Amino acid sequence: MFGRRRNAGDRDLVSQEADLAAEEAETAGDAPTGAGPAGETGPWDASEPHSELPRVDLGSILVPVLEGTDIQLVFAEQHGAWVTVRYQLSELQLQAFAAPKRAGIWDEVRGEILNEITGTGGRCQERQGPFGTEVVAEVPAEPNQPASGVRPIRFIGVDGPRWFLRGLLAGAAAVDPAAAAPLEAVFRETVVVRGDHPVPPRELLELRLPAEAAAALEAQAQAQAQAQAQQEQDGGQGGGPGQGQGPQEEQSRFATPLNPFERGPEFTETR
Repeated sequence: MFGRRRNAGDRDLVSQEADLAAEEAETAGDAPTGAGPAGETGPWDASEPHSELPRVDLGSILVPVLEGTDIQLVFAEQHGAWVTVRYQLSELQLQAFAAPKRAGIWDEVRGEILNEITGTGGRCQERQGPFGTEVVAEVPAEPNQPASGVRPIRFIGVDGPRWFLRGLLAGAAAVDPAAAAPLEAVFRETVVVRGDHPVPPRELLELRLPAEAAAALEAQAQAQAQAQAQQEQDGGQGGGPGQGQGPQEEQSRFATPLNPFERGPEFTETR
């Protein structure tokens, strides 16, 4: 498992030579200081041995496909991209971020989460969970509208080598350990592909559709464009009100432009 990464202040306790040597060892792919035996538990770095489960390749995150789960990749203009895994009445949202080589960011991120939730009228606290310190909260069902009621959520996080994986549990999994167990298993078996390219700390690691799904969406967009062009052509030739309606209805669920910074595209895999 990943050991908790050292805070920035810890670096004052070691000499420059030791610090440099540790950084070189980490860059070379050595296990982080304090890590447990390889293969014990996750989430995993792509360079580590991990269980051979079927996983959906979404770029920086390889998400295990467990029975009964539904996986979606969601893009949103103001919130970046995330992976949503649904299971029965619960869901898990996953995001992977870049982190410094020598320190994790979960401690800082938790403080920001606590401040943000209390600032919007919610209640929250830290507690120990299966992945270490986590945040449990009740937030307004509608932002800044306390009268709308509250909904429970849980934030879990793990610092890995040069990355941080955050999970948000909602629905029954936020309050019921039995309901949370399947999604915690998904989080535990997730593999993070950090890559060697430089990424500023706290920046989201890239998520992308699998090649097959991207090709399918492109084909659907082309089919929609052709259907629309045919409908306009039929209309221009004086076609009656119902002509060309079949293709229009067939492609209606793809009517929203495939702008990755709007609602979609979404890729769904159900097992």
